[in-house]
Amino acid sequence: MTSSENSGISRRTAIQSVLGAAGAGMMMPKPVDLPNLDHMQEKSKVKITKLETFLVKPRWIFLKIHTDAGVTGLGEPLLEGRALTIQTAIKEIEPYLIGKDPRQVQHHWQAIYRHAFYRGGPILTSALSGIDQALWDIKGKLLNVPVYELLGGPTRDRVRIYGRAANADDMKKRVAEGYTVIKTGVAKQNPANIVENRKFIKYAIDNFASLREAGGDGMDIGIDFHGAISPQTAKLLIKELEPYQPMFIEEPCQCQNVELLADIARGTHLPIATGERVFTKWGFREILEKGAASILQPDLCHAGGISEVRIIAGMAEAYYAPIAPHNPMGPISLASGLHLAASIPNFLVQEQVSLGEGYLKKPFKLEKDGTVLIPTGPGLGIELDENQIADKMGHDWKNPETYNALDGSVVDW
Repeated sequence: MTSSENSGISRRTAIQSVLGAAGAGMMMPKPVDLPNLDHMQEKSKVKITKLETFLVKPRWIFLKIHTDAGVTGLGEPLLEGRALTIQTAIKEIEPYLIGKDPRQVQHHWQAIYRHAFYRGGPILTSALSGIDQALWDIKGKLLNVPVYELLGGPTRDRVRIYGRAANADDMKKRVAEGYTVIKTGVAKQNPANIVENRKFIKYAIDNFASLREAGGDGMDIGIDFHGAISPQTAKLLIKELEPYQPMFIEEPCQCQNVELLADIARGTHLPIATGERVFTKWGFREILEKGAASILQPDLCHAGGISEVRIIAGMAEAYYAPIAPHNPMGPISLASGLHLAASIPNFLVQEQVSLGEGYLKKPFKLEKDGTVLIPTGPGLGIELDENQIADKMGHDWKNPETYNALDGSVVDW
């Protein structure tokens, strides 16, 4: 045997000896005195004790989830015009949550959604959305951090929001208030017919032109068709709107027929937006795959809450589609939207109808640049003003009932 072979054997023998000793050490560890952690684990347990819902004017539902730790979470499980139905849905879900740890947000989402067997739909996902918001609020409060910190930390320090204007006078007021984004509707004297005439088209376009003139070229103006315009008329309106460059065309037709929505999107260079009546990641998947919209507008009170809309935003990012959350709701919904906006890269603009005046102890404030600063408090970072809300409790808001002026047939509102 050569000296080099001897050297190799010696090295192998040494290595094997070291590994053998290490293995023996792992198999026979030295006893270590560990502290008894049972009492610490007991102290860390938190249980849900009660779910409360309140009808709050003008048409909202506020949810409070109580815990035995004295921490309460806030959510908005709203479905417009179906407040009593949502309250019942929450009551049906309550037995599952009582006694559970509120910090298992994703687990509870899966259980509530999947154990229903008949999955999805506006009632279940609206109830689930409010519960999800409240659970995130509790988790953030228990950890003493804002919700967006739990979602990876802020991607921005402020959130662009938009106001509303129906005519040139409204637009001038919004400009003076500091808004840089406005949403309007299709101006009309009567609900749209399936095929509309030149008078209807001209009336709508002239109104939008007046908004553009009052707001200037620097104002972003979205226009909401509200799913109340037929595809035939929507195409005519979009063509006439193109010279005025709206920020987006929202719900140019009903969203159930995704192929039809995609056909409209292919016929214009203007961004098509939709999402307020689309639920969960499964609903938005088809919108993205078929190119039916380039701006997604999931509603955090309908689409599955913060948890689900965060996933939808990730899906949209892969298609270069931004998120503009739908939100004609209250301040709890707005707070949830701000945390989402603060945690995703592909945020566009946040809808709102109330910054919380008369509802929150510290309402949000419109900054001079048309934004709202992200909340910094734990959880959702808001606190209800019980004294001011006291005279706003209870409502019987119903969806509008609209009919054709000529023959009395039902039309969309």
